[in-house]
Amino acid sequence: MTEVPATGRLGVIGTGTYLPALVRTNDDIAAAAGVSAQWIGERTGIHTRHFAGPEQAASDLAAAAVRHAAADAGIDVRDISLLICATSTPDELGPSTACRVQALLGAGNAVALDVSAACSGWLFGVKVAHDWLRNDRLHDDRPPTGRRPGYAAVVGVEAYSKFIDPADRGTAVLFADGAAATVLGPVEDRHGFSAFEFGSDGTLADRVLIPAGGSRDPASPATVEGGGHRIHMDGRAVSRFIADTFPRLVKDALDRNGLTIADIDCLICHQPNPVLVRRIGRDAGIPDDRLVIVGDGVGNIGAASAPYALAKAVALRPLNPGDRVLITVFGAGLTWGSALLTWGGRTESGPAPSVPTASVSAPSVSAPSVSGPEAQPEADPEGPSS
Repeated sequence: MTEVPATGRLGVIGTGTYLPALVRTNDDIAAAAGVSAQWIGERTGIHTRHFAGPEQAASDLAAAAVRHAAADAGIDVRDISLLICATSTPDELGPSTACRVQALLGAGNAVALDVSAACSGWLFGVKVAHDWLRNDRLHDDRPPTGRRPGYAAVVGVEAYSKFIDPADRGTAVLFADGAAATVLGPVEDRHGFSAFEFGSDGTLADRVLIPAGGSRDPASPATVEGGGHRIHMDGRAVSRFIADTFPRLVKDALDRNGLTIADIDCLICHQPNPVLVRRIGRDAGIPDDRLVIVGDGVGNIGAASAPYALAKAVALRPLNPGDRVLITVFGAGLTWGSALLTWGGRTESGPAPSVPTASVSAPSVSAPSVSGPEAQPEADPEGPSS
C-alpha cells in the first residue's frame, strides 16, 4: 500500500467521471414528454443526456468513476480506507450501494457507506470523509489495529433514468445518469477544504421525491400502477428554492470568510437547469467565466453534478494550485451546503484528468446562455434540485 504523507490539511488529489454510453438528445425524448426539442433547449439549456443500459445499476457507474479518480490520484484502490457513495437511486434499499462499489473495485481495505442527501449528497459525503480522515490522522498514536489511515473516495452517482416517467415533461427532460468521484488526501497546509456549512428543511421533503417503495408506502401492484416509483417534483416550488438558496449560499460563504466574488477563481454548483443557473448567477453578480456550467451536455445527474463540474473545471480550465473554488449544492430534502476548496490536487506536470471514453464530448465550462422565453408555461420544469 502507498505510504500516506503527514499533513494537517485534506483536499482533492484526484477526480474521475463516468457517463454511460447511451446518449439521448432532445429529439429523442421530446415526443413522449409532449413538447418539442426546441422547447426543451430554450427552457432548460440541456441538449444531451446519458442513460444507463438495462444491465447497469448505480454501483456500476460509481465504480468506474472511482477507478478513474484513483488512477488520477496515483493510488491503488487498495489504498482507499473510506469509500462514501452519495446517491438517491441506490442499487437496492439495502445494503448500501457503497458496499456494491467496494466489491466491484476490490477495495478491500475501505470502510464503505452511503450518504443520502439527494443532489447535495456528494458535498455531505466530502464533509464526512474530511472529518473521518482528519480524526484518524489525529489519533495515529493509537494502538495498531491493522487498518492504517489512508485516502477517502467520495462518489456521487445517479441512475435517474430507471425512475423517470417519460411522459412527465417536468422531470423527463431534466434528469439523467452519471457518476463523478473525488479522492481526498493530504495536501499542503495552505490548500484543501475549509469553511463547510450545511442546512436542511425537512418540512419541504415532499417537493421532490420518489414516494413509493420505502417503508411508508411499500411496493405493491397499486403503487406500481399509480407511478409511485417514479420521480415526482413540484417544479415551481423547487425553482423558487434554488433562486433563493443559490445566491444566499454564495453570499454567506463569502461573508463568513471575508472574501468577495473577485477572490473566487471558480464557482462549482449543482446543475439542475443551465438556463436557471446562468440567470441566477448573473443576477448575483457572478462572472460567466467563473461559474462552471456542465448541465448542457449531461442534464441533472443529481449527486454527481457538483463533482462532475469540478472534474471538468480541472480538465478544461485548468485549476492551478492556490486557486479558490467555492462549492455550493442544493437538493431534495430540502438540503443545501457550501465549502471553500483551495486547489492543490494537481499541477500542470501532474497526471492528466481521467475522462473515460464513455464520457464523450465534455461541455464547455463557459458556454453561452441559451436564448429563449423567460416566462414559464404551466408545470414548466424551471429547475429541479434532486
